[in-house]
Amino acid sequence: MEIKVLNTANQEVGTVSISDDIANAPIKSHAIWETVKWQLAKRRRGTHSTKTRAEVRGGGRKPWPQKHTGRARQGSIRAPQWVGGGVVFGPKPRDYSYNLPKKVRKVALRSVVAGKLGDGSIIVVEDFAFETPKTKQAVEFLKNLGLENEKVLIVVPEFDENTWKSFRNLPNVKLLEIDGLNVYDMLCYDKCIFFKSTLPKLEERLSR
Repeated sequence: MEIKVLNTANQEVGTVSISDDIANAPIKSHAIWETVKWQLAKRRRGTHSTKTRAEVRGGGRKPWPQKHTGRARQGSIRAPQWVGGGVVFGPKPRDYSYNLPKKVRKVALRSVVAGKLGDGSIIVVEDFAFETPKTKQAVEFLKNLGLENEKVLIVVPEFDENTWKSFRNLPNVKLLEIDGLNVYDMLCYDKCIFFKSTLPKLEERLSR
């Protein structure tokens, strides 16, 4: 599949080819769902915690005698049925992450890339860099591509501080290294801009 390459002024400066195995890959929606669920589970901190009746302060003394009061027997004012008492089966700190086969992750990423290529949501641009951090130049670049009102994911070959600082103040833009490309981020953004030099790494990563 041939994709046109644009410069920062939105002028076509050439084309680049991407493997048909990637461009025409079948879209496996279940693999995508599994991968997104796995990614979100890994992001959970799992620091939630409630206190059981053994951990709540106080309640050591029996509130009233067991018998002859006419009231229901009670052993502690920190029992779960009391206001301020412990919580039964409440959440405790835990790790939500789990393992997902690499093949499933690869199939999911290949499916998302194929889908984005199919609907024209992937744009390839010549590699560029900012001499100094300039958000104004970053906004101008997006305007030239007609993406100033879109949610945009920019995939770069490697981290560049000036480029990152130029885009970091734009709320609808995220800069991502090609090694960190993932299913969830690609789905969260309307358009994906790939630097030309990232495509060989993408093909290598998604090759069968």
